[in-house]
Amino acid sequence: MDLIASAAFGVESCAAFELKTLHAENIVIQNGRIDFTGDFETVARVNLWLRCADRVFIKMGEFRAESFEDLFQGTKAIPWEEFLPEDACFPVSGKSVKSVLHSVPDCQAIVKKAVVERLKSVYHRNWFEETGAVYKIEVALLNDTALLTLDTSGTGLHKRGYRETAGKAPIKETLACAMLDLSRWKPDRALLDPFCGSGTIPIEAAMIGKNIAPGLNRSFAFEKWACCGAGLAERAREAARSVIRSDEEAGLRIYASDIDYFAIRQAKENARLAGVEGCIHFQKLDYTKTASRYRQGFLITNPPYGERLEDAAGARALYRGMGAHFKTFEDWSYFIITSDKSFEKEFGRKADKRRKLYNGRLECCYYQYFKKER
Repeated sequence: MDLIASAAFGVESCAAFELKTLHAENIVIQNGRIDFTGDFETVARVNLWLRCADRVFIKMGEFRAESFEDLFQGTKAIPWEEFLPEDACFPVSGKSVKSVLHSVPDCQAIVKKAVVERLKSVYHRNWFEETGAVYKIEVALLNDTALLTLDTSGTGLHKRGYRETAGKAPIKETLACAMLDLSRWKPDRALLDPFCGSGTIPIEAAMIGKNIAPGLNRSFAFEKWACCGAGLAERAREAARSVIRSDEEAGLRIYASDIDYFAIRQAKENARLAGVEGCIHFQKLDYTKTASRYRQGFLITNPPYGERLEDAAGARALYRGMGAHFKTFEDWSYFIITSDKSFEKEFGRKADKRRKLYNGRLECCYYQYFKKER
């Protein structure tokens, strides 16, 4: 099958590298997505293991659609019956960018009608109850080209199942993993997050270190599909469980702190649910008091910034303090994400490298400072 992994802008290369390690084939990076091929075993494996991608789709068809008739006929020509049984529940979502067919509700209705007409001709019935498993269809129009997909993931892949509680303005789990990947942090290196909030960055790092599949404790839409074969997802989970490292084998040195007592309490509970509570040293601590006995390491963090917490002046004062304090981590590399374009000025040092990333819909910059060579 032709498959698609969607990813936030700026992290497509991270997701593509993951797909390569997961033995996906014919990988092609595009804006906001990675195309690849595979079978339903691939679908199960990548849903379970992808850390940076948002969702996994089956590509059903792609064609020019400059009129509603084009959209209807192109959709009807797709063999939906190969996936959708008679009782399938198939809601249609949509989006349109720079296309003549700009009314998303109308496009959704046309696609729905076309799928129904296709299934009528196959199942020889005039009404479908839609009481069975969910097969979510998405129609995406870009520059008058329609892309029709089936969502195999269900809820977004950032929903790992461990973050029942979160503090203010939490970072997405997928973005946290992208930050770790782009920093080139490895599990044998010390890691510190002095603004850990609900613990997303250190928890994702610990899951990497213990080789815990991020989707191990959640379900996926494809699991209820008759076309994918019984027990496929559970076999993938059993294989994933068999390769988890113990705390001792992982040997992690991950430290997380926050000035907020309740945030630390939430982070500890989230770490417990993720199965990594023994790998992270949590502490209620002001960032100016953070220190380490390790000569080298990685400081990776998502500090408060004005657009998220509505205190721009306070955020900039914080950056000045960070710039002064982080100098004490002389041989460390540090990586900071923020939407504040004045960050480098306040921090007091130009980044060695910058990368545009998105925290939800908020455009941010990932400032990367590498340890000084001696």
